[in-house]
Amino acid sequence: MSSVKVSATVRRQDQLASDVFSLVLYAPEIAKEAKAGQFVSVYSKNGANLLPRPISLCEIDATEGTIRLVYRVVGKGTTEFSHMVAGDTVDVMGPLGNGFTKKDKKAILIGGGIGIPPMLQLAKELKCEKDIVIGFRDETFLLEDLNAQGEVYIASEDGKNGVQGNVLDAIREYNLKADIIYACGPTPMLRAIKEYAMMHHMEAQLSLEEKMACGIGACLACVCKSNEVDSHSHVKNKRICKDGPVFDAQEVEL
Repeated sequence: MSSVKVSATVRRQDQLASDVFSLVLYAPEIAKEAKAGQFVSVYSKNGANLLPRPISLCEIDATEGTIRLVYRVVGKGTTEFSHMVAGDTVDVMGPLGNGFTKKDKKAILIGGGIGIPPMLQLAKELKCEKDIVIGFRDETFLLEDLNAQGEVYIASEDGKNGVQGNVLDAIREYNLKADIIYACGPTPMLRAIKEYAMMHHMEAQLSLEEKMACGIGACLACVCKSNEVDSHSHVKNKRICKDGPVFDAQEVEL
């Protein structure tokens, strides 16, 4: 599967929370090749911002030729993107990275914070029995979309939404069982999920979050520790942008 750089047209943009935006782009060349778990690099129009911003794919509609990106505003690049409106254009490269390997096994999909958006497309692609567990710090988003795809269980730090605690607290509270876990979120969450999966003899696929530079595996700015020697760097590293962002939990050290 090859990636392409295109000039994508903004179809619509909505604000989902105080710092979270949903951007729908018309990019048929990317939409026809993409799958759940992959990401795109979005380029700033400001020449001072040399590096593109990696954003995971939330939804893919190959028929309509659109991709949906749900992202959090964290700096100058994403602030610029948040001001785009329908009809604007933006350079996008994708699809990038490796997505989830879908298996016909009872599954738990886990998303934490801005790791929640990739779970929506994965939930749409999976045809197996599945539960969806999502964790929020405070504000919620994408609940209506996810509820349409399966049973959703919520954890929040303050307890205002769902179980007070983290995603594993919600899994224990509702006594959820499965054969495989698919997860995306911050590293501490993924580390705990890996340990939980090992303890319960479950498979786990983890989508790692990391700051990236080139997005195509050339610069080694987004490596993680692995159990095997990488053929590119010749050390026990994996390039999250190229070899991932999705890994089997046993492949990587967190």
